[in-house]
Amino acid sequence: MSSVLLLSFVIAYFVILLIVAWYTGRNSTNESFFIGNRNSNWMLVAFGMIGTSLSGVTFVSVPGGVGDMVNGSFKGFAYMQVTIGYLIGYCTIAFVLLPLYYRMNLTSIYNYLEHRFGNTAYKTGALFFIISRTVGATARLYLVINILQFFILDSMGVPFVVTAAVILLMILLYTFEGGVKTIVYTDTLQTSLMITGLVVCVVYILNHLHLEAGEALTQLKGKGYLNVFNFDVNSKGFFLKQIIGGAFITIAMTGLDQEMMQKNISVKKLGDSQKNVITMAIVLVGVLFLFLLLGGLLYLYGQSIGGDYNAIVKDGRTVTQFLIPDASGTPANVIGDKMFPSIALHYMPTAIGVIFIIALISALFPSADGALTALTSSFCIDLLGLQRRPELTEQKKKRIRLSVHLTFAVVFLLCVMVFYFLHNNSIVDVILDLAGYTYGPLLGLFAFGIFTKRTLPDTLAITGISLVAPVLSYFLAQHSKSWFNGYQIGIELLIINGLLTFLGLLFISKRATGSNTTA
Repeated sequence: MSSVLLLSFVIAYFVILLIVAWYTGRNSTNESFFIGNRNSNWMLVAFGMIGTSLSGVTFVSVPGGVGDMVNGSFKGFAYMQVTIGYLIGYCTIAFVLLPLYYRMNLTSIYNYLEHRFGNTAYKTGALFFIISRTVGATARLYLVINILQFFILDSMGVPFVVTAAVILLMILLYTFEGGVKTIVYTDTLQTSLMITGLVVCVVYILNHLHLEAGEALTQLKGKGYLNVFNFDVNSKGFFLKQIIGGAFITIAMTGLDQEMMQKNISVKKLGDSQKNVITMAIVLVGVLFLFLLLGGLLYLYGQSIGGDYNAIVKDGRTVTQFLIPDASGTPANVIGDKMFPSIALHYMPTAIGVIFIIALISALFPSADGALTALTSSFCIDLLGLQRRPELTEQKKKRIRLSVHLTFAVVFLLCVMVFYFLHNNSIVDVILDLAGYTYGPLLGLFAFGIFTKRTLPDTLAITGISLVAPVLSYFLAQHSKSWFNGYQIGIELLIINGLLTFLGLLFISKRATGSNTTA
């Protein structure tokens, strides 16, 4: 497939985004950049947030993981275990956290920590959000940029760093002025294209293999791809771990995340914001099931064109490969994150390849543009205190905000390059692991504020505890198998980290005596 053709569609797509950004960003203010003047349509927010929640990682890693193997069996549909937890988490956000945020009329959700515990807790919460979102967003960004590089731009002699810089410049250009007001609309457009691409690919493979949906599921079950629940208590994939971990991942990565919540609190009424979250959760489950179905179909398609599994020993470990002959007949390993792009771009018609690229970049931009906007908002509001400085004119505040926005784009580029040099074949596992370390202190801080009436000293002890808890969690995760009779810590790392933070805060807390006793 022509690299020039694919690149031309990427450029055309970006021009459309620029037009939308120009239209929605006219006469923008700092308030519209941060929370869209609290006047966003809840249905648009709900639909657009699906794209932000999924990202390019879901688009590539979730389907690619279906036919990958762990401990001698396929991962299959095991991701549905986490998805069940997502539903529980979104209900908690809708009926516990959102009422709290609206009651306090927050622009930054970390203002809650200031109200409850003081300035140090507030700054600590914002700092951990900035770390968490920067790492998570750039890991997602790296995955999609790497695919574009490998399948399009390598053949044109374009260096990876140039690809990354140009894509970040694209994102910077269409979020520079409008902020949340713009990305509510661009995310809706991008989510539509991503889901359309997903459905088209599923329908094409079913037709190509002459299968009805029921017949496809029967074949997937026969191949062992349809496994959902893992009943091995010691395994990282044990179903209770996955469900409970999925719930807490959602609470932390959505409910305690300024990027996700700034879109929700940009909706005028609490009831509409709650409808947004519940609607998004229900649709998200259906979309994730389609991604898993697509993953199984991709492996069936791969086998129909001569693909097969092969086991090799690497560094003393048995590694499973899925080999498909390339154009020259040489077997290429496409298991994991390379499965979907390899099949779509090399073994399907040109039209499907174009649809895949458009859907892929549609999955890329919502997570990256939202993160860039949210990080700018959090840094300006929470760390610089921009809204509390009446001596600054609106124009001066805007200049500061634009400078911060540009700086974060440079930070994104540096982090993407770090992931490039650390290359990992399944980035979705990396992101969930990192989230366990970076979001744990946020979970502990908010839980302590909501579920206790105790107060904390407004000192750096709060920050210290929030830094020590992830370190202790890391040592527990590394040694759990030998210390706890074969038990492996998986997705529940986030809960352990949050609990350690909670216990540390409890140790330095005092019985409440003043007005800071309620959430």
